[in-house]
Amino acid sequence: MKIISFFICTLLLVSCSSNKKVPDNEILKSDFVLAFGSCNRVDLPNLLWDDVLNTKPNVWVWGGDNIYADTDDMVALRAMYNVQKEQPEYKKLTESTEILGTWDDHDYGLNDGGVEFEAKDASQHEFLNFMNVPNDSPLRKRQGVYNSKEYEIDDHSINMIVLDTRYFRTKLTPDTETSKRLKPNEYGIGTMLGDAQWRWLENELNSSKSDFNIIVSSVQYLSDEHGFEAWGNFPHEVDRLAKMISASKAQGVIILSGDRHISEFSKTEIEGMTYPLIDFTSSGLTHAYRNFTGEPNKFRVGEVVFTESFGILEFNFGAKKVDFKIVGDNGIVLEKLEQVYE
Repeated sequence: MKIISFFICTLLLVSCSSNKKVPDNEILKSDFVLAFGSCNRVDLPNLLWDDVLNTKPNVWVWGGDNIYADTDDMVALRAMYNVQKEQPEYKKLTESTEILGTWDDHDYGLNDGGVEFEAKDASQHEFLNFMNVPNDSPLRKRQGVYNSKEYEIDDHSINMIVLDTRYFRTKLTPDTETSKRLKPNEYGIGTMLGDAQWRWLENELNSSKSDFNIIVSSVQYLSDEHGFEAWGNFPHEVDRLAKMISASKAQGVIILSGDRHISEFSKTEIEGMTYPLIDFTSSGLTHAYRNFTGEPNKFRVGEVVFTESFGILEFNFGAKKVDFKIVGDNGIVLEKLEQVYE
């Protein structure tokens, strides 16, 4: 499909930018705009929907914790989803923008929950209803909410790969030795995605011809020192994904994550990849970790944002460039990063 460019952004060079930069005086159109966010309570005001609408995104991506239900009562869960669907500004967004996304523990139904949650199939049904997935969609027959969609823009494309880090995720290891909640499992023990989803993901990456491949993970992939939920609690799965991305030769792989009630950019080099892997965390929409005093993250680029915010990615195919922005109330850009992909 042909996507109409929605707005023009002037390239600003910042300290956390890629080493390869476009000239200061070159004005570039955004060929595609992706907006995303996570951690959204329906009993708290969301002051950001008007700002999301103002970015005129081509797609809105829910990063998880889209409501806070923490329940196996499907009537209560459905009621909360309906409250969110009827929120006036969000309703405007659904009328003008495609909606994609995944879930996390608080809309899945069990805090820090995984494969053991007995109501997960019923919860999946309610989630798919919230996402307006047709009754005859193959997703209705799939275990887990993972899915993908390719967006074609003239001669270019973006492949959205949405993961489910809940349905198959196995037991976590409590940290009884420090003040942290969790510690990494023994290497090789447990899984984030489960066998079926891993096979599906490998095929998605290996078969992709898209200019960019966006992987949506409800929990952080790179940051792994904070002691909360993250891919780092399964270190062998971190390595597996890195090797899979590198071996696939997929172009422009980017990870989007949520969960943490802070927003930040993490970035690393992976052997065999010609560009760095960025994990863009955007959280939360209605409540943030305002008492944040710092935590280690060896992959962090720039500063942590610990006020309510959402994320946008502005794609420019001609320059092979993505502008990443953390946006707060009144459309204020709180942190930004640019990356050129070769």
